[in-house]
Amino acid sequence: MHVVYWTTGGLLLLAAFVAIGALVGAKRGATPAIVGGLFAGVWLIAAIYNGYNGWANHGIPLVNEIAAFLPIFGIPAAAAWLWSKRSRFNR
Repeated sequence: MHVVYWTTGGLLLLAAFVAIGALVGAKRGATPAIVGGLFAGVWLIAAIYNGYNGWANHGIPLVNEIAAFLPIFGIPAAAAWLWSKRSRFNR
């Protein structure tokens, strides 16, 4: 269930980046690729922190954390990539 919560949180964060990018970025020249890249960087840090916290503070085996990292980071990052390829807010 923890993986579902974090993946959903990543998708909600992506939605916030998209909304801010559409409102502010179109006026300042930010492209969907830049907004998606910024999201991916922020989300990578959050996903790594989540895995480290589970391993270091809660005793979850590292192999389990690596397996959980893949969907936690991968699904929102793939959604950001697809959005950046299909978005037209600044074209």
